[in-house]
Amino acid sequence: MGVATMNENQVVSTSVGQLSVRLLGSGHPAVLWHSLFVDERSWGRMVPELQAHRRLVVITGPGHGDSTDPGRRYSNEECAEAAVEVLDALGIEEPVDWVGNAWGGHVGITLAATRPDRCRSLVALGTPVAALTPQERTRTWLLLGVYSLLGPTTMVVDGVINTLLSEHTRSHDPEAVELVRECLLTANRRRLSNAVVSVSLRRSDLAGELDRLTQPTLIVTAADHAGFTPDQARAVGRRVRDCRVGIVPDAAYLVPLEAPQVTASQVLEFWDALDQRREAA
Repeated sequence: MGVATMNENQVVSTSVGQLSVRLLGSGHPAVLWHSLFVDERSWGRMVPELQAHRRLVVITGPGHGDSTDPGRRYSNEECAEAAVEVLDALGIEEPVDWVGNAWGGHVGITLAATRPDRCRSLVALGTPVAALTPQERTRTWLLLGVYSLLGPTTMVVDGVINTLLSEHTRSHDPEAVELVRECLLTANRRRLSNAVVSVSLRRSDLAGELDRLTQPTLIVTAADHAGFTPDQARAVGRRVRDCRVGIVPDAAYLVPLEAPQVTASQVLEFWDALDQRREAA
């Protein structure tokens, strides 16, 4: 498409807050939505690869980075509607290629299932479909309680880092570790706490939405993702009618940050196959 290459930042008013949005590249629009606990910077290593093929709409979710929140609890369904509000504000009417990491994958699955007119393909990276287990819920409440009272203590920061990043990343990629640490240290405490309760602790099981997905879908998880193992990803892939599954080694939740080259390669291969299929139709 003949859209000029751009690189600009905007703030868009939505029902879940004032969301920071970055626009890059040209071509068909693709939306990127990051994981809980980090912000749009977690896409930084993949963006140069992806923006050569798509016009990227990089949304910073409520309560993260420079985005505000609505001052109340909110849901992933509301986040999906907020993404539509962002697209409407930008004048993007055609269905987008969605790429979401963890939380961003939850929002993407919801959008694809409920608003198929706005989503032509779905990529979910490191996105557990099931709700939190009792053990995960207890651990999250414990860390959240300490964080709410004392802020980003060493216990809290290390606990999040040890969950989001694989042992390999923690040992060999200090820049990735520092990025996650920086996101936690600079976050607005009230807004981040609200996000954890709203979209993680209150998140429902999304398995029922899988049967509603009609878009071509790519499910990617990492070999060291304890919350969404390769076997679980393959089981999800079998539930979706038009789906491929990719596995990334030496990573956990944050595959765009931990393994950007491998992850970008899988996304671009998926997009290329879609483009070829559409040209042949």
